[in-house]
Amino acid sequence: MPLIINTCFWQTDPFNFFGNFMTKKTAITPTRLENYAEWFQQVIKHADMAENSPVRGCMVIKPWGYGIWENIQMILDRRIKQTGHQNAYFPLFIPLSFLEKEAAHVEGFAKECAVVTHHRLEEKNGKLVPTGELQEPLIIRPTSETIIGEAYSRWVESYRDLPILINQWANVVRWEMRPRIFLRTAEFLWQEGHTVHATEQEAIEETLKMLEVYREFMEDVLAIPVVVGEKSPGERFPGAVNTYTLEAMTQDRKALQAGTSHYLGQNFAKASNIRFRDQQGQLLYAYTTSWGVTTRMIGAMIMCHSDDDGLRLPPRIAPRQIVILPVIPKPEMEQAVLAYADSVAQLLQDKLFYGQPLSVLVDKRDRRGGEKNWEWIKKGVPIRIEVGPRDIEKQQVMLSRRDAPHQDKICVDTTSLADEVCEILKQIQQNYYQEALSFRQAHLHTELQTLEDMKRFFTPNNPDNPEIHGGFVLAKWCGDVETEKMLDELKISIRCLPLQQSGTQGHCILTGKPATLDAIFAKSY
Repeated sequence: MPLIINTCFWQTDPFNFFGNFMTKKTAITPTRLENYAEWFQQVIKHADMAENSPVRGCMVIKPWGYGIWENIQMILDRRIKQTGHQNAYFPLFIPLSFLEKEAAHVEGFAKECAVVTHHRLEEKNGKLVPTGELQEPLIIRPTSETIIGEAYSRWVESYRDLPILINQWANVVRWEMRPRIFLRTAEFLWQEGHTVHATEQEAIEETLKMLEVYREFMEDVLAIPVVVGEKSPGERFPGAVNTYTLEAMTQDRKALQAGTSHYLGQNFAKASNIRFRDQQGQLLYAYTTSWGVTTRMIGAMIMCHSDDDGLRLPPRIAPRQIVILPVIPKPEMEQAVLAYADSVAQLLQDKLFYGQPLSVLVDKRDRRGGEKNWEWIKKGVPIRIEVGPRDIEKQQVMLSRRDAPHQDKICVDTTSLADEVCEILKQIQQNYYQEALSFRQAHLHTELQTLEDMKRFFTPNNPDNPEIHGGFVLAKWCGDVETEKMLDELKISIRCLPLQQSGTQGHCILTGKPATLDAIFAKSY
């Protein structure tokens, strides 16, 4: 058995750990402690995941970043289909009149819409200018409730046509004023489910069922612990009756909305005229839901798990779980070492990890060993394996894991390698989740009682102090939507009302009035 290293080298607060070792050389500069926002961008750059495009607010997702998204699609798509949903595709362009049918919906998205007004270009004075004005402007899809609702109004006639359970993988455009790769971009990728039901109870059950699908995916696959709850009225999806959310805590102690599921009631059914005849022949409006997650999940994963040496990928989502680095001290040894590396790769590829063959790459590029090693550290590959002439003689490999100090290596015999690798990958997956959970628990505060407490908590005493201020505050709230405006000055919001409510009586942290609702308050992305 190889030596298994204790990998929890920061238990609750990574900033404190690295703050005590400011002289430690890191692959990423600035560090999280020095400039968290820039650190995030540098992790993406050094992992070669994505870059800004010539169109402001849009991103080019490179193969390593897109490989993560492909794994998200593959695993989540399988889970969505297991609940009875089918995939379809709907148009990118939505007539303006469709959005106007649902007043709250259009008000919520109006400032983010990109609009197509012309259908051709003509050359004038050496320049191309738009001509051929459209009779009706087209909105580039910000979300698809209205265009899908129009189709459902034609598809639904009888209760026998229900439920309709459809999902689509697509891109959307929301004109973002402050873009940031994998967090807020003008164009991003997502999946969006849209369902139609005969009864309110069925629709609510669907909404909560998909919320649970998301929770399991976030925690089991992305290793991100999330707080599951209902959005307050001020944070609700435009046009929804209820919005449910999954809130993650990033390493700068802010909240990040990782996914949402909406119970739409009959609002969109009435706007789109989705009606059916029940068993008694009555013509009734249906009940609808929508739910979705985006490439923002990748941003959440980066912010929850990565360190000052770069990306750290949970093994279940990594494009490559293992990279083999051949060590060739002399040219005449190259053929034998590469052949041995290929044999080790084949041995591992024959092993299943959560039902899928292990993803293994032999890095045969003509680059220095240290350069390649650091590249894969920064890309977050869970396991790096070195093989050289001595390893051939002893039929072994030298293994490094991304959740341990980069200089640590363990020797593993090839006869037990495949089983040991799968066990180590499971440990890494669990370690990342547990580290993120411990961090959240350490920064979940229940002691605050008043608005003045909140002001002191969310306002640093000294802006020059590098210590990150804040976290999640769990406190009582009276439920008055008008009180949410009191949070604007602090630039915080009610992130959610956790589904698991204590039911105890207390006093609203904003007004002091009697209150029973538990709410999570935080700064957010």
